[in-house]
Amino acid sequence: MPQVLSQQEIDVLLTGISSGTVEVEDLLREPTKQVLPYDFRRPNRISKSQLRSLQSIHESFAETVAYYLLSRLQALASIGVTSVDQLFYSEYLLSLPRPGCLYIVELENTQRQIILELSPQLALIVVERLLGGEGVAVPPKTRSVTPIEQAVLKGVVEHMLRALEESWSSTAPMRFCLLRMETEPDFVQIASASEIVAVISMQVTVGIHSYAMSLCYPTFALEEVLSRLERQQITHAASYEQQRLSRAIIQKHLQTMQLQISVELGTATITVGELLQLRAGDVLRLDTQPTGLLPLAIEGQPKLWVRPGSIAGRRAVQIVRPIRPEEIG
Repeated sequence: MPQVLSQQEIDVLLTGISSGTVEVEDLLREPTKQVLPYDFRRPNRISKSQLRSLQSIHESFAETVAYYLLSRLQALASIGVTSVDQLFYSEYLLSLPRPGCLYIVELENTQRQIILELSPQLALIVVERLLGGEGVAVPPKTRSVTPIEQAVLKGVVEHMLRALEESWSSTAPMRFCLLRMETEPDFVQIASASEIVAVISMQVTVGIHSYAMSLCYPTFALEEVLSRLERQQITHAASYEQQRLSRAIIQKHLQTMQLQISVELGTATITVGELLQLRAGDVLRLDTQPTGLLPLAIEGQPKLWVRPGSIAGRRAVQIVRPIRPEEIG
């Protein structure tokens, strides 16, 4: 909106013009406007706020899949969303490795398809670890995934699709059905070459090595849900849902985690000379009273007071109470 001058400012301006200190041409000259370029060959079908919402949804997906890979591969695993872009479908195909590992996924009850792409190196590492291997780094030049390896990977991919459904559930009910796996990108035609697609690029880290993974959505496959992608609503819903999933996964792992437990029967102080004279059958007098409590340690940390005993002829201890911090000497 143009600025409105006060009467005093108008008087000062007229005085400046009369005295020659202000040039009329300078007043009439329009200020330079910043022109933003627009590429008509690459229209933005998805707004920035919708792209941020897509990123939030797939960050939830990435975290859930990372927990799954951690438990299945028995190795440190993490997944991060590196970028959310929109580009021509032909450009996406050109960016894929050859041979590749492309899973064609159909949105249930529709004729629309998306792509879940795993780098061949990642696919082979997952297969190797699932079959009991050490999962060493695969050389950059890799081979195609064999039918047997595809069968091993199928369960992992289907679990990823269930996690993707869960991540989308706060926005819209999405059901994904795995159709087939392709190794040549040129044989995958889920959209026309000039169609704009949303590409979610992710980096999967297994151990100390990182691999690429991506999801490709044609914009027409998301046209019914794009209007629902309001960032604030999705962020809170995804955050709550992810907390629930993370809590359940952590509890499941804690229930099967093995911990080392030890009970200290007592201590005794002897000289080096007495130690050198010890023989089989010798008896050491401990400082523990016959009715005293013994400390039980979990992973080397004293946690409980226990009383020794036996159950069905086997040595056992009975838990009496927790050890208070001030009782730890």
